[in-house]
Amino acid sequence: MKEKLLKTHVMFPISAKLVILISFLLLASLGAVILMVSVLGTQEVKKTAEDNNFTVNHRAASQAEAAFNAVQTAVFFYLEMTDWVNPALDSGSERNRFERDPAIVRYFYSRNRNIAAIGVTRSGDDSERPMDFIPNTDFLESNGIGAADAQAYLAAEFRAVEGEMRLYNASPVFQLPLSTLVFVHQGWTGNETVKVLFTPDDLSESFGTGTNTSFLINGSADLLLHSEYDLVLGGANFSSLPIVAVMQQQGDSNRQVSYNDGGVEYFGAYYRLAGTDAVVITTIPYELVFEAVQGITRQNVFLALGVLFIAIIFIWIFSKTITNPVRILVSAAQRIEGGDFDIELERETNDEVGLLTDSFDHMAKALSIFGRFTNKDIATRAMRGEIKPGGLPKHATVFFSDIRGFTKQSEDFVRAFGDDAPNRIVLWLNDYFTHMIRCMEKTGGVVDKFIGDALMAHWGTAITTGNPADDAYNCVKAALLMRETLIALNAERDMNDPGNPAIHIGCSINTGMVIAGQIGSEERMEYTIIGSPVNLANRVEALNKAFGTDILITEDTWRLTGDRFITEEMLPVTIKGVEMPVRLFAVVNLINSSGPQTLAEVRALLGIEAPDLGKLDIEAEEKKYAIHGSVEAGDDETGEKKIVDEIPDDSKFDDNRMDDTKPESVVTDKRKTDRRKAGRRKTDKVKVIVKKDPEIAMTSFGPTAWVLGSPEEAIPVFFSWTVSGFSPDTHVIVEVALDQYYKNIVEERDVSEGISVSIPLKLGLYWWRAYPVNGESRTPLIQNFPFGTLMVSSNEKEKKN
Repeated sequence: MKEKLLKTHVMFPISAKLVILISFLLLASLGAVILMVSVLGTQEVKKTAEDNNFTVNHRAASQAEAAFNAVQTAVFFYLEMTDWVNPALDSGSERNRFERDPAIVRYFYSRNRNIAAIGVTRSGDDSERPMDFIPNTDFLESNGIGAADAQAYLAAEFRAVEGEMRLYNASPVFQLPLSTLVFVHQGWTGNETVKVLFTPDDLSESFGTGTNTSFLINGSADLLLHSEYDLVLGGANFSSLPIVAVMQQQGDSNRQVSYNDGGVEYFGAYYRLAGTDAVVITTIPYELVFEAVQGITRQNVFLALGVLFIAIIFIWIFSKTITNPVRILVSAAQRIEGGDFDIELERETNDEVGLLTDSFDHMAKALSIFGRFTNKDIATRAMRGEIKPGGLPKHATVFFSDIRGFTKQSEDFVRAFGDDAPNRIVLWLNDYFTHMIRCMEKTGGVVDKFIGDALMAHWGTAITTGNPADDAYNCVKAALLMRETLIALNAERDMNDPGNPAIHIGCSINTGMVIAGQIGSEERMEYTIIGSPVNLANRVEALNKAFGTDILITEDTWRLTGDRFITEEMLPVTIKGVEMPVRLFAVVNLINSSGPQTLAEVRALLGIEAPDLGKLDIEAEEKKYAIHGSVEAGDDETGEKKIVDEIPDDSKFDDNRMDDTKPESVVTDKRKTDRRKAGRRKTDKVKVIVKKDPEIAMTSFGPTAWVLGSPEEAIPVFFSWTVSGFSPDTHVIVEVALDQYYKNIVEERDVSEGISVSIPLKLGLYWWRAYPVNGESRTPLIQNFPFGTLMVSSNEKEKKN
């Protein structure tokens, strides 16, 4: 079928267009240009570059010779002048140059500012005399060189050859561009070794940066002058340079050579300075030489383009049949890659591109339909390879929301619209979900699924900020955005419109370690999360109605975000499937934000009545929770608040936690009441007067922590805490487990004295808790003791929340 379709619709194959038109023109024009440049231009450019390099080398050498001769001549003049000026002390005695005239010294250095110092060592018949040191005080002081340092440097032994100037690099000693000129002078008392410390600044132009690089070396291949001062200051030696090896082998005064250094081809020329051991070398890389050839090539290309211009006019007519459809397909592909499947394409050509356009349009429509039945963002990320198969542990924040009174509203739809009610309900829900999902997408949330009128989402999984605290903050912020959006939408609704009633929701948020991944079968799967934090978040949502709230967060979320939001703590709740009572917090608003500042103001804004917890039926089948206390109005005769604690008989927590053995608490009354319906269990109500709240608080880390160390051995983890309000015989139990239900405890410590303990743990994820007990009892004395998760890791960078 596919082959028949191709034969029917493809009249002008793209391959024929490309081979006949583009290949012929490119081969004919560019081939001629490349041949012309390579054959006619290369040899001429090479010859010109060699001649120019040789000329630059001779010019630099001439200037260097003149500069060094000028220094030698000036010093000769000074020495001759001092010999002539200083008379003999006695007949037959030697001249005394040490008693020089300061005026002559100042005059000499005023005319030779580039000379830093002169050292003269005279040799007699029997012994070597002390060195005569003549410093240029102004030069040395202005450059931060001590006269003693200069004198010590010149006093060192330098090899001198009669009739020849020898050059040495003094830059590494003084960290300034300085050279030393050494020669033999015939004085009145015999031969003298003259050492001149000077700066060759007047040669900077000849040895500066440019197309050609010139540098000066001495007979030992020590670098004396170079455009890169760091090489000179570092005392570089160029004896390994190929051109230096050629120069030493040939022994001539000048030559032009080509050589390879480190895989780079160079043109090079050298010139020996007359009367010295120095050599000037000038080089230029091949690639710089043939830049001119490339310029000629570009000119030829422009010429070829001019010739091709007429042909391009005709080719343009045909190229439109290729380029325009391809551009449209590329744009469509980019939109699909970004998650936008709502694309409509129309065929513009009757070739393979036109056939591809039709297929692409059908694929886009199929993807658009598919995207509505799955999480489009997750599907897009999976398509890009950002989500891999398999499950991964994630520190996530889980969100659930549910519409209040949805069952009654559905019945109202049926009464008002009859058979059209289902369609009306779906349209009403879709409009609601559209606005809510926008709030989540703004804060980086991932919508997991719709469960009737309920919505599940999570932060820190497929999309994360990298910080669990920031992910939790974004989740709570999304819930506040949902509240604001619903207030605005309800304000625009007609109270008497049965097809668009007001919507009120309850939201629950919990944070913890979950498993995130693609779950399902080979035919169908979805990206979701599983774990006890998900179950807890789901069950907490129903408590909004009981507490008269719209947003409830658990203690794990509150510990990460409590400093950013205004919250009010609710009464602790026992939830099915969770061993310990859960602390819950109602979210009021962002701190330092306009709007409600108390829970009472939130209730007034949303039209929620304050609940009467005393009348709440905690035994109802659909209520999988038990509220652990309510504050009664008024005080007793001691002036302290009364707390009523309701604990079902089948509670998994020991009733002894609240008996008369609990420190600093007194039981004042206990009574049993019968339920109104037959068969219901009885519930004990205990009134407890708390004189002072006993407390244990962790000081080492919070509910989510990372500890780093070496992976080769167990890492000592330091747990520390503070206690208050307990009797002196109170112990603290520290438990570390592999699961949040503490069925697989890897370490348990009973600390009877002290407020800290160190526990060695291997790499991995743990759950920990620390609770006070009395004597031999293993029952916690309080319900709100610290607990959390602990990641023992060997990462280089410490993570801390």
